[in-house]
Parts: sequence; structure tokens; C-alpha cells
Amino acid sequence: MSKIHIIPSEFNKELELQLAYSIKAGFPSPAEDYQHDTLDFNRDLIKHPEATFYGRVDGDSMIEAGINDGDIAIIDRSVEASDGDVIVAFVNNEFTIKYLDLSHKSEGYIELRPANKKYHPIKINDSDEFEVWGVVVWTIRNWKK
Repeated sequence: MSKIHIIPSEFNKELELQLAYSIKAGFPSPAEDYQHDTLDFNRDLIKHPEATFYGRVDGDSMIEAGINDGDIAIIDRSVEASDGDVIVAFVNNEFTIKYLDLSHKSEGYIELRPANKKYHPIKINDSDEFEVWGVVVWTIRNWKK
């Protein structure tokens, strides 16, 4: 099961990184010009700084969604969660990262669905302490460990 450890964020710093456009996954043309711009995580990835947090993923329950152990999730608490969103939920005194499944809401429960066949959905009903803590809007992975 994937848990998530919440990390406070700091948005008062600016760090602009060079950004190359037109990165092809196929065979690039040597004649193509590479355009350069800058990317600043705070400016370009964070829409609501006062409501945004980082979380480090711990576990493998979301691997089929491309979210792996050790990845960093950028979580926006001001975004309203919709069916199918990847969310951070606070369930019975524990944070977890899962897909939100609202298809059973009319039956009196919702499910938090993992993205790994080894795990079963978590059924949430009125007896559970439950809060959608935030919506995952980006993830960051370290490819060179």
C-alpha cells in the first residue's frame, strides 16, 4: 500500500531552469531548431501556493499509474476532487495516495482504488474517518538513483 509523507513547501525562492522544447521520443531531425525558455517550478507548476504541498510516496500501490516509491507528488488542496482523480486521502489517521472512485456514492460508499493488482480498493463508508486532503496535480521522479 502506498502511503504519502507530506512535506511543507517553500515558494518564496525563484529558480529558473533552461527548458528545451520539442523533445521527440522518436528520431529527431538534425535540422530542427531547439527553442529555449525557462521553467520555474514555483511559477509554472504551482497554481495555488498557499494550498500546495509536496508529498513523498512510500510504497507501490500506484505503480500502474506511473507513481512509484520515492516519487514526489505535488498536491493542491484547493482543487476540487473529481471521479478518477489521483488524490491524497486522510483515512482513519493515515495519509494514502489513490484514485478516487465515486461510482458507488449512490450506494452509500466510495472507493479509493490502487493502481497495482496486488492491492484491493479501500471501501469508505460513514463509519470511516475520511477526508480528501488534496488532489495530485504533478509528480516528480528521480530517474538516476
